[in-house]
Amino acid sequence: MTFAEEYRKACADVTQELERTLASVDPAQLERLKDEILKADQVFFVGVGRVMLALQCVCKRLAHLGVKAHYVGEITEPAIKKDDLLIVGSGSGGSLFPLGIARKARAAADCTIVHVGSNPNSEMKDIADFMVRIPVRTKFYLEDEIDSCQPMTSLFEQSVLLLGDVLAKLIIEEKQLDMKGLWRYHANLE
Repeated sequence: MTFAEEYRKACADVTQELERTLASVDPAQLERLKDEILKADQVFFVGVGRVMLALQCVCKRLAHLGVKAHYVGEITEPAIKKDDLLIVGSGSGGSLFPLGIARKARAAADCTIVHVGSNPNSEMKDIADFMVRIPVRTKFYLEDEIDSCQPMTSLFEQSVLLLGDVLAKLIIEEKQLDMKGLWRYHANLE
């Protein structure tokens, strides 16, 4: 097989996994997340590693829609309050830092907390108000997880990013936002 053929096959493998994964997310869970985003005063995101990078992209996109969005640890992070939303990204639901921040948010503000993850039986189930499950492979290799040809949890991280873009599209359509007008929220010191 030539490199070009290997490349085309790898592209097909990855995009097919993503298509299968996004189709497996419960639309009712996603709709509830959309509604929580729209009613929250501010939306906070927390995760670690590549999950945090994907969440930062989602955070930025929501800011482009006029949502007051922040990621935990940013230099200008404001205080979280009761009317805010914390989105915790963790495939396993057991990552130490996101779990600790969720507990802190519950104690400090009793805000709404949503877990975006793969493992429905993690410690997050006792903290989060609800979960948006992306049922892909975690480090636990649970029976009902969608397997992946990609390394480690790449499929989860990619799905978090794409799910965020799907949510943004749904918000734009619901609020009938003018796509051209969204540029007023985009960074202009670049």
